[in-house]
Amino acid sequence: MYRARDRVDNEEWLTRIDRASDRLGLGSDARSNATDLFLSDIPDSDRSKAATAAASLYAGALIAGEERSQTAVADAMGVTRLSIQSRWKEILEDAGFRPPSW
Repeated sequence: MYRARDRVDNEEWLTRIDRASDRLGLGSDARSNATDLFLSDIPDSDRSKAATAAASLYAGALIAGEERSQTAVADAMGVTRLSIQSRWKEILEDAGFRPPSW
């Protein structure tokens, strides 16, 4: 769980998630999932926040049943596909989900 202050301190990243969600045509459930995942596992380093936000968006869309490719999410968030690929399963596991084995 996260604190309300985390939302305020990371407003820039939440805005990026929202804008990327618009570009990807994601619904409110995917956006809400992505926000919760990101705020529940905010990295200390600003450098890691972009990749974590992108991986959270990818994972949030999966949870909502609105799958998008890692490449599409990476493009919408301005990161590499590898950034998402290396983080999304860990984000799901940390949130208590079992990632798919594919």
